[in-house]
Amino acid sequence: MELRHLKYFLAVAETRNFTQAAARCYVAQSALSQQIARLENDVGAPLFHRTSRSVRLTAAGELLEPLARRILADVDNARAALDALAGLRRGRLRLGLVQSTVVSVDMVEVVAEYRARHPGIDLRVSNAPSIRMAAAVLAGTLDVAVVSMAAREVPEGLDHRVLGSAPLVAVVPREHALADREAVDLADLRDSHPLIQFSRGSGLRRQVEAAFARAGVEAGQDFEVGLIHDMIRLAVRGVGVTVVPRSSVVGPGSLLGLDTADELPRGARMLRLVDEEAMHHSCVVYDGTRLTPAAAAFLDVIDLQFGGRSG
Repeated sequence: MELRHLKYFLAVAETRNFTQAAARCYVAQSALSQQIARLENDVGAPLFHRTSRSVRLTAAGELLEPLARRILADVDNARAALDALAGLRRGRLRLGLVQSTVVSVDMVEVVAEYRARHPGIDLRVSNAPSIRMAAAVLAGTLDVAVVSMAAREVPEGLDHRVLGSAPLVAVVPREHALADREAVDLADLRDSHPLIQFSRGSGLRRQVEAAFARAGVEAGQDFEVGLIHDMIRLAVRGVGVTVVPRSSVVGPGSLLGLDTADELPRGARMLRLVDEEAMHHSCVVYDGTRLTPAAAAFLDVIDLQFGGRSG
């Protein structure tokens, strides 16, 4: 079994198309098909069900797919570790960053400090829902990820460092019937205006839905928006109401750049939730058994900046 065979196999598994997989791998389709056949001969079982209309994984293919990803990730990590031996002058860090953060964490400063300390590292930053990024760290396709998860939510097999927590708050337009309150029950909020929700699968979405469930109502989805900044702006403009981390509205590093809630435009209000469990949690997750020097150096910067607590 050769590494290139695994790369070809994953290309077909991802595209479900031999022609597209061959183009991705820069080989002729006939050559790719031949190498897949050799791999199937090595494993002793067909890996794909092929018809004139579709290509799908067999049971053996489904078993091999996560193993192949981990093998190739381990090879990449080994190369990065060897490159990094010379004082981290070379190497690679694949970093996942969640969009929402807590008040004590300014990831822009962390990334900037890391780049200043290790300019030779190939830094690749991506964004996706927290669950997907944690899964990518498990699979070895990300080295480290900053996610919206409480410590108890971190998947088994991953290490973590707690970054902090921030209360969830409601942002409502000034004409809202509850705008004059200091605190609001989510059961009352849900019946008043359309609810602006964050992307499905995100850590923030799960935390908001859990808070509504504790209030005995279903959060629902009137609007789904992919940027927290836009969620707040839509609420300010009276399109609906939204629930977001307080740190995204006011304070250092807030998305609106406000020092206090009184500075919200158009007279909009930020309301405390009566549910004290309604919190937005953040942590950094990694696989301590496969930590590259470049990833370890990133964790060192986090510790330096914020004193993350390991778990």
